[in-house]
Amino acid sequence: MTHITQSSRLSAIGPGVILAAAAVGASHLVASTQAGALFGWQLWWVILLVNVLKYPFFRFAVSYTLQHNESLIAGYHRKGRFYLWAFTALNLVAAVVNTAGVLLLTASLLQLFIPQLSTTVLSWLILVNCWLILMGGQYRTLDKLSKWIMASLSIATVIAVGIAWWNAVPPPADFVAPSPWKLSALAFLVAMVGWMPVPIELSAISSLWLRSKQKLTQVTLAHGLFDFNLGYWVTAALALLFLALGALVQFGSDQPIAMAGSQFASQFVSMYGSTIGQWSEYLVGAIAFLCMFGTTLAVLDGYARTLRESQRLLLPKSTTRKPNRPFPLNIWIIGQSIAGMLVIMYFKSALGPMLTFAMTLAFLTTPFFAWLNFQLAKRRPMSRLLNIYAWVGLVYLAGFALGYLYYLLTGY
Repeated sequence: MTHITQSSRLSAIGPGVILAAAAVGASHLVASTQAGALFGWQLWWVILLVNVLKYPFFRFAVSYTLQHNESLIAGYHRKGRFYLWAFTALNLVAAVVNTAGVLLLTASLLQLFIPQLSTTVLSWLILVNCWLILMGGQYRTLDKLSKWIMASLSIATVIAVGIAWWNAVPPPADFVAPSPWKLSALAFLVAMVGWMPVPIELSAISSLWLRSKQKLTQVTLAHGLFDFNLGYWVTAALALLFLALGALVQFGSDQPIAMAGSQFASQFVSMYGSTIGQWSEYLVGAIAFLCMFGTTLAVLDGYARTLRESQRLLLPKSTTRKPNRPFPLNIWIIGQSIAGMLVIMYFKSALGPMLTFAMTLAFLTTPFFAWLNFQLAKRRPMSRLLNIYAWVGLVYLAGFALGYLYYLLTGY
């Protein structure tokens, strides 16, 4: 019986790991590493706290999906069309901007190995490979590939941190560490918190991945939560490891830290080589590329699924017996991809501000969708401890968002 239970638990692993693969993109490779490079170890507890306080709202997506046998997006629609329209509007912006962002960052990392090609050409090359993977096997292929990517990424990152720790050089004696607790650092903190571990809309995406997993195997609530917890807390641990990489390799350096994602990733890899040895550039470059390729796959598949599901639920009811059908998933993947490539080709210089806008929007809307996930989860009784946990997280997220909104409006 124990063997059967263990086998069932392992077969249920998938959606949580894919969520982890989506998380280790911009929020980890860029934001966490930049946090370490800029401020050393000062923000480790902020990263951990954000992961802890956002946890229940991503967990609710799993429990709601498995207890009610419908996606979180269907729950938004059941709550009211306004909620689904609000989610869809946010999702459309995030889908296009995030696709462009992760594609360009992945291409910039691939350019370290293929410098002869431009980032635009490499973006197309990556995109075509993603299409072949996703359209060939769709969820089944994504499920299998994400497990390999996350296992390889976790092992390689631990090795890289160990090497960085062994070769770490302390900052100069006269080096004064900058403080993250100044207004000048507020925009960076907001962007990091907004996308740590992932934007809140990915709770709905993970719900759809879970529904797809249910078509392949039976997933109980216990096994679904095991998968989610595994992916979520591995993601939190990786965020701290990427912070360590930045703190050990770049913190205290004379070289100014690049803030643009693609420039920072390239700078970080080259600095790793100059600090530890040129051979290490290949290890760190491969880790970074693997990280971003997994994120690109998850972003293309996940946002396309949510847009398709939103279209299905928002379509007007057919007056005939033949039901209205949304566009196939592959059409959404291609449309989202082309929109992202158009941004890269014609608005590359504006991509940084677009990503900042998307991160800030994610940050400001997090309390609303966290509250919505909480309300849906309360359709079934929950423990008093989990209820208190959710309220603490909600107060924190709402307070931080309102404080930042006040700063934007008043400048104080």
